[in-house]
Amino acid sequence: MSRGFRAQLAQLLKARVPILYIESHEEQRVLAEIVATARDDALVRTPRAVWTWSATEGLVGPDGAARSGTANPAAVLDAVLRFDDACVVVLRDLHPHLGSAGRPGNPEVVRRLRDVAAALKSGPVPRTLILVSPVLRIPPELDRDVTIVDFPLPTEREIRVVLDSLIAANVTSGRIQIDLDDVARERFAKAAVGLTLHEAENAFARAIVNDGVLDMRDLSVVHEEKRQAVRKAGLLEFVDAGIDLADVGGLETLKRWLAKRDGAWLAAAGEYGLPAPRGILITGIPGCGKSLTAKAVAATWELPLLRFDIGRVFAGLVGSSEQNLRTAIRTAEATSPCVLWVDEIEKGFAADFAGDSGTSARVFGSFLTWMQEKTRPVFVIATANNIEGLPPELLRKGRFDEVFFVDLPTRVERLSIWTVHLDRRLRAPAAAGSLTVDDTLLKELCGLTEGYSGAEIEQVVVSGLFEAFAARRPLVKEDLIRAIANMVPLSVTQAERIGALRAWASTRAVAATAAEDWDSGAGFTGPSTSGGRVVEF
Repeated sequence: MSRGFRAQLAQLLKARVPILYIESHEEQRVLAEIVATARDDALVRTPRAVWTWSATEGLVGPDGAARSGTANPAAVLDAVLRFDDACVVVLRDLHPHLGSAGRPGNPEVVRRLRDVAAALKSGPVPRTLILVSPVLRIPPELDRDVTIVDFPLPTEREIRVVLDSLIAANVTSGRIQIDLDDVARERFAKAAVGLTLHEAENAFARAIVNDGVLDMRDLSVVHEEKRQAVRKAGLLEFVDAGIDLADVGGLETLKRWLAKRDGAWLAAAGEYGLPAPRGILITGIPGCGKSLTAKAVAATWELPLLRFDIGRVFAGLVGSSEQNLRTAIRTAEATSPCVLWVDEIEKGFAADFAGDSGTSARVFGSFLTWMQEKTRPVFVIATANNIEGLPPELLRKGRFDEVFFVDLPTRVERLSIWTVHLDRRLRAPAAAGSLTVDDTLLKELCGLTEGYSGAEIEQVVVSGLFEAFAARRPLVKEDLIRAIANMVPLSVTQAERIGALRAWASTRAVAATAAEDWDSGAGFTGPSTSGGRVVEF
């Protein structure tokens, strides 16, 4: 636990703030910190006895003895008023009596809390009431009487202690094998940041008993524990990537840029004075690998991938959009280090915010502020098809580390894309048959699909397989050629729009394709008319 919480709590106790509210699922950890603070005369000058109350035990004194007749919340509040000594009273089950959305609280309990607040302010001895709850519920009548105190989740150091202790306790038994160096242990601890100590311990224990070996392959168990927290929040989607950057054909400049930032959230990067990378914006022609890259980065970096659907933010009651954004951001930061994928960001943050009473502008402003000031390792990958629809302030340096433009694949990239998709689809013996995928076939297919996107090439393979399946025979080259001939690519149907995208990107974005992949014989995909600055990283 950082010293910040104890210092803040001690300050509030010395100021004799009557009622504090701590929102946390970790009751025992909160109680331990309260006890340590209240008994430390260096922090509070006047040490205070700590009493606790729950609906099952009633009021329990510092000696551990329960006081009869105090299970009722109104009764315990009356008892607090009769205390003559300096004390702190921790109430753990009061939130059901304080109401919730659409349901008022217990009028008697709310009234007594207001009476207690007034009495504690002017009493002869310092007494403080602390409400500890897994949810934040403060009736409007108590808004001015209750002070909220933030209780942070466990730090990486605290989680590392739990991990090391668990490993030490099990290694001595000789029943498990540990294959983690110091850097790997750091990755495990960082992966568990955002979980409670209990959740982190459960995740590590599951990883150990999974196969009797604890190694980097068990990192997915920790990510699974985080998946539960993300699902409960409801605004972000935990995505199983299932691919890595090796499965993305082409885009070598973008891949190199990402490879150099792998592990940049670890302590080794901090020793170089490096901050965690903020993120990238990927724009370009639809179907050329923007979303695929977002998924592949998370898998390659071995980080959780969270998909942020901005449409979910703009839902519900008036004022809930701003709260939804804050909840989504808190969830992402609690899951960090992670990759936050904002797909088609232009549909949520268009340049024109008119017509919604300023809600979109406020949400956008909050998102910009977070992007600029975030300190947690949340790597944002935003994708956009219509970059001109985005407000200019989103594109300036400081929000994203770089803006990349993904163009139609060059001949070299099409060769890689064809290889990836044919290899993946022809693993089934019934589909492969006698088709030989060699350089001659690949070069012929690359020549026939000039101007095709990666998604269109994949669809050509799928269409060819449907032809083969309908005839109940293996795939042959003619199936692929026929599918190519029957498809009208986006480069034809949206030629004007693609030209406008390239014109925009020519001076405002970096080409995701490597310079060595440009092929002067690749028609309009050559360097003279392609969008994006061709640079090296």
